[in-house]
Amino acid sequence: MSKQLYVKAPFCSEHQRLLEESQSALEIWDEHRAEVCRTRLNGKEAGDELLRLQVRYARAYTLLQRHEHSCLICQLVARIEGSDSENNSDVLSDSTLCA
Repeated sequence: MSKQLYVKAPFCSEHQRLLEESQSALEIWDEHRAEVCRTRLNGKEAGDELLRLQVRYARAYTLLQRHEHSCLICQLVARIEGSDSENNSDVLSDSTLCA
């Protein structure tokens, strides 16, 4: 039985840029939050910094979501990916029933 290989290629450069910004903001927020927990920092400065980083991530993620809903290329890719996952789940359930 042959396996199908799916490669996610960035079809939209703007989506890729927004995704990278969102992921970077999330990683920075998570790292800083972990550092605050590990060192048990508290106080207004630590709280303000965490809040600032959380807002930065929320903005980046919101821009990504808005882009996905307004970009025709991203909508097309989402539809194609959705139909591929439906086809894959049908194959999986068929093979599960026959196994």
